[in-house]
Amino acid sequence: MTYGPIDFYVFEFQNEKLKGEILPELIDLIQKGVVRVIDLVIVQKDGNGKHQAVELQELDPETIAIYDPLQAEISGLIQVEDVDAIAGQMANNATAAALLVENLWATKFMKALENADARLIEFVRIPHDDVVEAMAKIAAVEKK
Repeated sequence: MTYGPIDFYVFEFQNEKLKGEILPELIDLIQKGVVRVIDLVIVQKDGNGKHQAVELQELDPETIAIYDPLQAEISGLIQVEDVDAIAGQMANNATAAALLVENLWATKFMKALENADARLIEFVRIPHDDVVEAMAKIAAVEKK
């Protein structure tokens, strides 16, 4: 089976700022066939720095229903060691979502690379903030 590139994302949210605006956008990407959620773990850290991981299947039925449109496979690829490392980076009173996401948009391209016996020599994902900063510098130079 050919897979598209798989990305690991961890997003931290301050508990009092969670509003629910992110989930619909992720669901939209899933419904359009752009991405597929391979694994999802919620990490919660309390005010004393104690953390716990919550997997979707451990949630109450009402909360599970909220996440159903994600069609997450819950592969178990995100391990206890990952959760501990995530918690070590989190602020207290925060919630983090750890996602493994397959980029379905690239699956046909990946198959073509396999068929051509191509070998990936380098892959770098440039962080969004770095792109914004670089583009702002270019725009400033062009204005001069």
